[in-house]
Amino acid sequence: MADEGDVLTNLDNPGAGANGADTQPAAAIITQYVKDLSVENPNSPDVFQWTDQPKVDVQFNIGADPVGEEVHEVTLKIKIAATGEKGPYYMVELDYCGLVGIRNIPEDQAHAFLYAEAPRILFPFARRVIADAVRDAGFPPLLVDPIDFNRLYAQQLSQRRAEQGLGEGEMPKPQN
Repeated sequence: MADEGDVLTNLDNPGAGANGADTQPAAAIITQYVKDLSVENPNSPDVFQWTDQPKVDVQFNIGADPVGEEVHEVTLKIKIAATGEKGPYYMVELDYCGLVGIRNIPEDQAHAFLYAEAPRILFPFARRVIADAVRDAGFPPLLVDPIDFNRLYAQQLSQRRAEQGLGEGEMPKPQN
């Protein structure tokens, strides 16, 4: 028989509703992982004799796909190409993902978490994977500059609202 102290109830949980359901808003990274990583060093070993400074182009994209009722996979895609006068030094493509749990959050706030806050949380880990991959390819580690995902999200949201003729509080339709 269980002692009184072993009985679990929702009486002390301010987020528990009348039916015992959790009604508190919650959003968190459940786990994170490398989904795809490609590193190319097409001009080795000659590239290690080149003396010009490579130009580094960094591009990124963010995606979010539902994988369950309260879980989304957020993907931070980063493509890097370092090129010089004689051709490419290296190319790195990374899909770094996080499983994000979201519960009891309004759609506009959930969207902001998926496309701004979750990438902000994932980015330092993706940055380390890229630095290690470039170093392992035989080059000095590339430290990608920090990205202000919240500012970029706000800019893109404003742009899409303007394109769709919406007011400040309205959510634009998703892009295909």
